Formats: sequence, C-alpha cells, structure tokens
Amino acid sequence: MRIFLGQRDRWEHKPLYVALLELFRAKGVAGATVIQGVAGFGPDSILHEAHLLRLSQDLPIVIEVVDSQEHIDAVFPDVDRMMSGGLITMEKVRVVHYERGGTR
Repeated sequence: MRIFLGQRDRWEHKPLYVALLELFRAKGVAGATVIQGVAGFGPDSILHEAHLLRLSQDLPIVIEVVDSQEHIDAVFPDVDRMMSGGLITMEKVRVVHYERGGTR
C-alpha cells in the first residue's frame, strides 16, 4: 500500500503520518517507511515545494507499507477513516529479502 498525503495533514492533534505509523505498529504490520518529498502537487494543481525561508510548508509525504494482502486489507478501514484527503494505491510486490536488522 502506498499512501500520499501532505505534511500538514493531521489526525487527533498529531501529524497524520505519525498517527498512521503508530497504527501500523500497533496492528503488527511488517513494515512501513515515511518518505518526504521536496516538491509535488495534487488534484488542486498547487505546487508544494521546499524553500529555506518558508516556515509553513506542506511538503508531500509518501508512506510505503509492505505486508501480506490479508494484513493490508485488515488495516485498510482504519487508514481510510483517518484520511480526509490524499491518495491510497495498492500494488503487488515480490519481496526477495526481508529480515530483522542486527549484528553480523
């Protein structure tokens, strides 16, 4: 699952991407990564881009979530409820390597 949202999007007084990561950890999702974009636009065609002198930015955020289809399907209703805008896509992936980090 890939979730596209804005840096300013909120859920219960916290950044939406943080709330989604907390949800994924609580639900035992295999993994999720937050990626912050430097520029982007959505359906309103307003360009959002990083500027050093601008304090209030709404940069694009992408959350990549990888797990089995069953786990994604189980958490999707919560994700959908938390999103007030943005975009969610689903793609099939083939995992070729996955293990916990640690010492070698």
